[in-house]
Amino acid sequence: MRETSRKQGATSPCAACKLLRRRCAQDCVFAPYFPADEPQKFANVHKVFGASNVNKMLQELPVHQRNDAVSSMVYEANARVRDPVYGCVGAISSLQQQIDVLQTQLALAQAEVVHMRIRQASSLSSLTGNSADSVGSPSTKLMTPHTKSMFSFDMVVDQANLGESLWSC
Repeated sequence: MRETSRKQGATSPCAACKLLRRRCAQDCVFAPYFPADEPQKFANVHKVFGASNVNKMLQELPVHQRNDAVSSMVYEANARVRDPVYGCVGAISSLQQQIDVLQTQLALAQAEVVHMRIRQASSLSSLTGNSADSVGSPSTKLMTPHTKSMFSFDMVVDQANLGESLWSC
């Protein structure tokens, strides 16, 4: 659409040519990737990489790879503007730290689930008289499988309501 407006004589320069204060030619390498309505996009890329370097990179790439290259440059430039020292590496490092923390939390939660299941199984086996060291009371021997499962469900709910955790033993 921009190409047709140029051919008809409308001189709407791309964001790069506006910033560089030059005439935007029909074959401008920047025009397809830096539209006039997104001036900050090129401003950040220009600030970090320089117009000459961006021009050289785009000229050396096949046309089908240029859009991806521009996306990468824009992402890196925006990251450098936010964090001039680390740029993308700072963002990656921060995300990796978040992953490490979340993996630790997940491992602790999984360990707590296992711990609670073991406690529940040992409680149930001692109440139903199925443990090797417990004979069991007559009342637990009279429980039907249905009442035993209801009892185990109540224990899980009671444990959840009490807020017991692996570390409160």
